[in-house]
Amino acid sequence: MRISARLEKIPPYLFAEVDRKLAEKKAEGVDVISFGIGDPDIPTPDPVIERLRAEVLNPEHHRYPSYFGLDEFRRSAADWFERRFDVSIEPSSQVLPLMGSKEGVAHIALALLDPGDVALVPEPGYPVYEMGTLLAGAESLFLPLKKENDFLPRLDALPRDEVKRAKVLWINYPNNPTGAVAPDEFFRLAIEFARANDLVLAHDNAYSEITYDGYVAPSVLQFDGAVDVAVEFHSLSKTFNMTGWRVGFACGNEEVIRALGTIKTNIDSGIFNPVQLAAVEALDHESGTVQRMVEIYGARRDRLVSALSGLGWEVEPPKGSIYIWMAVPDGFDSVGFSTHVLERAGVFFTPGNAYGPSGEGYVRISLTVPDERMDEAVSRLKEVF
Repeated sequence: MRISARLEKIPPYLFAEVDRKLAEKKAEGVDVISFGIGDPDIPTPDPVIERLRAEVLNPEHHRYPSYFGLDEFRRSAADWFERRFDVSIEPSSQVLPLMGSKEGVAHIALALLDPGDVALVPEPGYPVYEMGTLLAGAESLFLPLKKENDFLPRLDALPRDEVKRAKVLWINYPNNPTGAVAPDEFFRLAIEFARANDLVLAHDNAYSEITYDGYVAPSVLQFDGAVDVAVEFHSLSKTFNMTGWRVGFACGNEEVIRALGTIKTNIDSGIFNPVQLAAVEALDHESGTVQRMVEIYGARRDRLVSALSGLGWEVEPPKGSIYIWMAVPDGFDSVGFSTHVLERAGVFFTPGNAYGPSGEGYVRISLTVPDERMDEAVSRLKEVF
């Protein structure tokens, strides 16, 4: 029996390995407090749950859903987008429902890339940009995100011969894992770079609603010329605490949205209608929930930054996302520090090099840990360090 050559190139998914490692420690009797996965601990809003409960009882929803998503969901996504970003998008041709944005991020590679093509992929970055590229038989040209460049890629430093082979440029701000945000000028430069090099600009905007200190994240589609080259991915997972529901949407350039839809209609049969209608409830009515959620994360950020700084560690408060990107103390590499903290304190931070070579020297710390467990973790760290 032989598996495909493409699968042999793909390592185990990062967070599947994290789950395995933490399960081993728990089996040893260790009460692990994990700051690893960005999985919101705040409940999904009650009205969203009630909408799902009501719609599940309708037998019409027990049949196949629409391949392209319910009209109601696409309209609600477009309306939310216009309210939030002051950008009008056409629900029928510029919005595509997704089974979570991760699914769309992976599948768009199949719509855009052929073997021998190149994707421009930031690193450290969300692993699915690279994994989707590999599954399409294409190659990644990595764009290092360095502190000295404010964790923005140096597009002007890319080798011209590689850029000529490229078809897609990935960006992600607010950024996972660094928590960095991008100025408006960067989005304009990325749009012009994509236009000049005949690239699709793919913006993963999963953390658009989680920002602090008065900063408001933009959509790439706000900027002149973006709709000619760009698509954007949005997730209800982080915005409305719906990670397990698997629902999001892509929007933007009609040709790219149509191509992604062709891939999806040949792979999946659409999203369960009650989930889409619950998503409508979230998009239409849950702005207050988002504000309260951000207040919770902001308070956690401040407490954790203060506590970690008090231990003598170099840590800066992020402007966006649900992550702290912390430099490891002198004398450690990323894996060594993560292991040391786990063994000594029963606390887990994700090694930064798991997101790419430029993540070496950092750990990622998620804010999705309940307050009492966060306090317990801080207490343990203070005892040990």
